[in-house]
Amino acid sequence: MKDKEIKKLIDAEKKRQKKVINLIASENYVSSDVLEALGSELTNKYAEGYPGARYYGGNEVVDEIENLCRERALKTFKLSSKKWAVNVQALSGSPANVAVYLGLVPVGGSILGMSLDHGGHLTHGHKVSITGKVWKQIPYGVDAKTESLNYDDLKKLAEKEKPDIIVAGFTAYPRKIDWKKFREIADGCEAYLMVDMSHIAGLVAGGAYPSPFAYADVVTTTVHKTLRGPRAALIFSRIDERKIPQKIDKAVFPGMQGGPHINQVAATAVALKEAQMVDFKKYAKQVVKNASAMAKEFSKLGWRLVSGGTDSHLILLDIFMDGKGIGGKEASDRLEREGIIVNKNTIPNDKRSPVDPSGIRIGTAGETTRGKKEEDFVEIARRIDKILRLALKQGKTYEQSEIHKR
Repeated sequence: MKDKEIKKLIDAEKKRQKKVINLIASENYVSSDVLEALGSELTNKYAEGYPGARYYGGNEVVDEIENLCRERALKTFKLSSKKWAVNVQALSGSPANVAVYLGLVPVGGSILGMSLDHGGHLTHGHKVSITGKVWKQIPYGVDAKTESLNYDDLKKLAEKEKPDIIVAGFTAYPRKIDWKKFREIADGCEAYLMVDMSHIAGLVAGGAYPSPFAYADVVTTTVHKTLRGPRAALIFSRIDERKIPQKIDKAVFPGMQGGPHINQVAATAVALKEAQMVDFKKYAKQVVKNASAMAKEFSKLGWRLVSGGTDSHLILLDIFMDGKGIGGKEASDRLEREGIIVNKNTIPNDKRSPVDPSGIRIGTAGETTRGKKEEDFVEIARRIDKILRLALKQGKTYEQSEIHKR
């Protein structure tokens, strides 16, 4: 690379990634094939429109790439092209979610979505997001005692508010979701059921988490988390008399964006093919095994797990524990100094600020890609425990500890 400044920074980031233990739940590591597609000559091509209906010439190869990506997306999740369509042009997860609302929900309509502090996403109708400015969020949360979904309460709320769309799927909820109950709730108030499976898509593809496709009208997902692909998104929509796929396609283009990033679409196609392999299924199951082993070790060590455990790749730890522990920001900072990367995170009914909440969120997908097994994650949990307990002894002043010196 002739640009030495950027080359130096890229090399620095490569070095950083190699030397840390990455427990960010929304990150992973892609294959060299995915990187090759992302950095290919496809970056040069503008492809506004859809296959067979582009607004520029020279798209015969691009059409093949986009169609192949669509085919692989359906095959990865065992879907029939007669029952499901998929849009592969959304640039990332947030625009994908906005496109669904734009296509299906009238301006000013309502979204029944989980509140951010209980594990939902900004694009599920939060007030600071465009989704909470154009549409109205009807927030729901978890049960105060179990910290899990209470479907009876959710049903009562839906029947009372009659939302236009119900969003299931979250960013910080570690438990399995009962998709069938969500379908029943949506039918009871004649709402669309949208599933945002961004965090669990790879687990669904690998058979390590229940699939939502038998029950949802629309399924959105990012590609870069457990699915182990580039930063991109997919929007699956059920084919029936409501013409949902056509509405969503128009919402993506021309409603929200111009030409798709074809290099990104090609890289997504590569990742989807990888997700169909036997090794990926083993990987997905190992991700869940690793999270379970780590969660059990944290519990043994005395830390409180939100909802009592995990059924996925994600662990939400209450490390403040009503003043007996440490704040999320301090914990995140301390761990990063020791080469362990997590993110601070609110917990349900958190009394602390989102800037310095009571919890941290941990994910096992990235380090499982690097080959770690249950025993490795048990050891990482013990290391985290030592760092945090040392922090409790030291207070707010960071010192060079024996752990740090190692």
